[in-house]
Amino acid sequence: MDELPETFAAALAAYERHLVSERDLTPHTVRAYLGDVAGMLGHAARLGHTELDHLDLRTLRSWLANQQTRGRARTTLARRATAVRVFTAWAHRTGRAAQDPGATLGSPKQARPLPAALSPGEARSLLEAAAVRADDGSPVGLRDVAVLELLYATGIRVGELCSLDVDDLDRHRRVVRVLGKGRKERTVPYGVPADEAVGRWLAVGRPALIASGAGGALFLGARGRRVDQRVVRAMVHARVADVPHAPDLGPHGLRHSAATHLLEGGADLRTVQELLGHASLATTQIYTHVSSERLRSAYRLAHPRA
Repeated sequence: MDELPETFAAALAAYERHLVSERDLTPHTVRAYLGDVAGMLGHAARLGHTELDHLDLRTLRSWLANQQTRGRARTTLARRATAVRVFTAWAHRTGRAAQDPGATLGSPKQARPLPAALSPGEARSLLEAAAVRADDGSPVGLRDVAVLELLYATGIRVGELCSLDVDDLDRHRRVVRVLGKGRKERTVPYGVPADEAVGRWLAVGRPALIASGAGGALFLGARGRRVDQRVVRAMVHARVADVPHAPDLGPHGLRHSAATHLLEGGADLRTVQELLGHASLATTQIYTHVSSERLRSAYRLAHPRA
């Protein structure tokens, strides 16, 4: 990436401090925002702009068009447009720019593909097969069953699961305290099968694996410290591959499955939004599309005049 003009570089550094200290975003999110904004500022600099006041809607659209000619996906373009809108709003709000050109910057309309999800039967087969694998009592096998059961029972994100401590579980009430995006805390219930799997892990598996430095981590890796998200993702993909005809999916696919099955079972959208920790109901509504699509598919197969 080309070196930015001094005024742009200073603004970007101040914006980074804002994202870290005031918005308390994760390092991954901060890197993504800064990368998108730096790309836009670099494009503006190549057009001869050196001040934030020089940014206008034409420059921002030119930058997006340049991204499109490079073959960027619509989802990527939409994300980058959002990042830039947030940046220009911040620059205007803090007095670094007289105008907010991002306020009128549109985003490419995103396609909303239906997320892959297991059927209830496939989810049952997944969990039963994992339990059979753990019959030898191996610590890792017990952990994997507990992880799969908890992911499917709660619909929590893989990062949320890996961050759990033992104290986050209330087994008497069968709920887990989750720290989600934006450090928002929520309480999510789980069922008897997940509780039994977690109980076996805590009684037998975790004590056999735990090593110095594990702290209060609920789930541990093979070396006895807090399990890594990559390990959980690889495990879920491998276990789902054992289920005949199941789509290839990871932990987020189990989250999709949990949400879909809740709605198909009669849960209302607001409840599912709260359980999943979605900031917007619009995010949760995609699961209604999944259920509707399955209904239409069943209709086409079953009705003689479909």
